[in-house]
Order: sequence, then C-alpha cells, then structure tokens
Amino acid sequence: MKRWIPSPLLFVNIVVFWLLMVSEFSLQQLLLGVVLGLVIPPFAARLDREFARIGSLRPVPRLVLVLLWDILLSNIEVARRVLGREKDIHPGFIWYPLEIQNIHAIAALTSFITLTPGTVSAAISDDRRYLLIHVFNLQGAEEQIADIKRRYEEPLKVIFP
Repeated sequence: MKRWIPSPLLFVNIVVFWLLMVSEFSLQQLLLGVVLGLVIPPFAARLDREFARIGSLRPVPRLVLVLLWDILLSNIEVARRVLGREKDIHPGFIWYPLEIQNIHAIAALTSFITLTPGTVSAAISDDRRYLLIHVFNLQGAEEQIADIKRRYEEPLKVIFP
C-alpha cells in the first residue's frame, strides 16, 4: 500500500480538494481525483524542500507595524510623484545584496518589498545572493539598500536564523 500511496494524507487532501474544485460529485470526478491523488505525490516528493527554521518571533509585531507604516508613507509618496511633474520621477533597478539565505526569509522580504508601493521585487540571482528590485523613484541606491536592510532584513534574520 505504501508503494501506491506514499503519503495517505496528501492523497486524501488531493482527492477532496479536486472534488471541491469541480463542485460536482460523480463517479468520473471521484476517479479523476483518485488518479490525481496517485500521480501528484511522487512528483511533489521530488521537489527540493527547504524547511523553515523559526527563531524568535519577538520582532514580528514591530516588523508588521514598520511594514504598515512604510506602505502608508509609500502610497502618499507615489501619489505625490504621479500627480506631480513627470521629470521628478526617476525609476531604476537596484541589485540588493542579501545577507539572508533561507528561502522563506527571502520570500518574506520580497513580499514586503512588493507590498510597499513604488518598489517591486523583480528577480533573485541563482545563488540567492542578490535581489533585483525595481524602484519607482531611485535616489540614492545605497540609502535605499540600507533602509531595506535595517527595516526588513535585520528582523527577518532573527525570525529565520
């Protein structure tokens, strides 16, 4: 049995999820769900997984407040620039050097950057050492890198050691 269904819980989840997604219960849909439940787990097992190591959650409340504050200020700044003169907008790209290597911390950092209006995470280098960020108004790349490190990456290093 273990050979056909290596992960019974995943098998059941896939079948149930399939039946919920099609919103129609019939023998054909049940059989298709079973086939998917048998085919998907072996492929999922081959994925390179990196488990999250959680350190201290102490920085989380402050990090959330900093993020919300930055979103508010960035919205105001982007609106001001969009409604202002076009020549005052200086978009550009920054290669941000990463100190964190944990993929979960990097995912959180890229989400924070993208959630903040005026910045978008565009790419990550293959070696996970650099993050390409598009900035709506690039003025002083070193200052923006230092802000991101201080406001987001430092707390993430504590949360994901």
